[in-house]
Amino acid sequence: MTVSPIAGRPVSRRRFLTASAAVAAAATTATTATTATVVGAGAGRAAAATYNGKKYTVPGEWAPHARCIMAFPWDAGDGWGQKLHLVQDEVANIARSIARFEPVTMFAKPGTANFVQQQVGPTVTVVEYPINDCWTRDTAAIFGLDQPGKKLLGLDFGFNGWGNKYPYDKDDFLPVGVCDYLAVPRLPVGMVLEGGSVLQDGQGTLIATTECLLNPNRNPGMTQAQIEAALLDAFGATKMICLPYGLYGDDITNGHVDLVAAYVGPARLLINTQPDPGDPNHDRLNANKAVLQASTDALGRPFQLTEMPYLPKFTVGTDEVITFSYTNFYPTAAGIVVPTTNIPSSDNAALAVIQGLFPGREIVGAPATTLAWGGGGVHCITQQVPATS
Repeated sequence: MTVSPIAGRPVSRRRFLTASAAVAAAATTATTATTATVVGAGAGRAAAATYNGKKYTVPGEWAPHARCIMAFPWDAGDGWGQKLHLVQDEVANIARSIARFEPVTMFAKPGTANFVQQQVGPTVTVVEYPINDCWTRDTAAIFGLDQPGKKLLGLDFGFNGWGNKYPYDKDDFLPVGVCDYLAVPRLPVGMVLEGGSVLQDGQGTLIATTECLLNPNRNPGMTQAQIEAALLDAFGATKMICLPYGLYGDDITNGHVDLVAAYVGPARLLINTQPDPGDPNHDRLNANKAVLQASTDALGRPFQLTEMPYLPKFTVGTDEVITFSYTNFYPTAAGIVVPTTNIPSSDNAALAVIQGLFPGREIVGAPATTLAWGGGGVHCITQQVPATS
């Protein structure tokens, strides 16, 4: 599938500060080959995961996958600068690692398919479609399954560049291209949301951070109760658990939950903790832990918590990175792809923790220091498509 690129060069990802009418107008040109009209967040979007009279539920990530959706970073002027080739190498390696376990579809800027195919190798399918960057956890559709598990529905939340910080003229329309490519119906949802800001178990429970969900740069016209109700409807869930904090210094995503916790199974969570009382994450992550210890999930089960006490800090070039997280992994049926730092003492200890949680699966470490510099990790650049029966 090839779609003509949007005219004009996007604003730098790290210099972009506010959305503009010009960007919004340019985004409308990305609707080539759409099967439904996409409009701005809050304007005419549906507020429940119901399609043709059927209810859909977003499964837990441990449910079987049909494939993984990724996107390839391409613009040196989009914040990556001289680090573009480094992040491209990381994304390509992660794609190849996941493709060992399940199909991977890589969306690429129109006109770059041959180059991207050379980078990712023959095991990854490359599809051309306009994109700004590589963060498909936040920009691609989030997929629900109907109750028989036979049909998919793509939930199309609004995306505003993590609170009008970074370009989103193309990425807000990535769900259109993904759903069209997969021939899956798409349901626009009436709020702004990034997939990395919510964890779901597919059994009624959602987990998020108030630091992100209640930031006024996402849905300023909605109360906490309205945000929670809309998410529960969209995900087909019944209970929302709000942790207070994301990682200290996470000013890009404003506290995405997938940098502090990950589901590893029903009522089982891997959570970041910081044993050093002098570290700013110590109190924040202890507060998150206390909330989970006092909570039960939608089925009344207490959470089994495994702590990840490793939060390495490092530099990429001359820039310090303080928001790296091993909880930002991608699970498949046979293997878990985990971001690593090339700090053996930390990486080896963290991979051992994750191996203990998934004893029957291969644990694959994937270098992700440049991705961490850019604000994310393996989970942030991947979006699973559930398998149908």
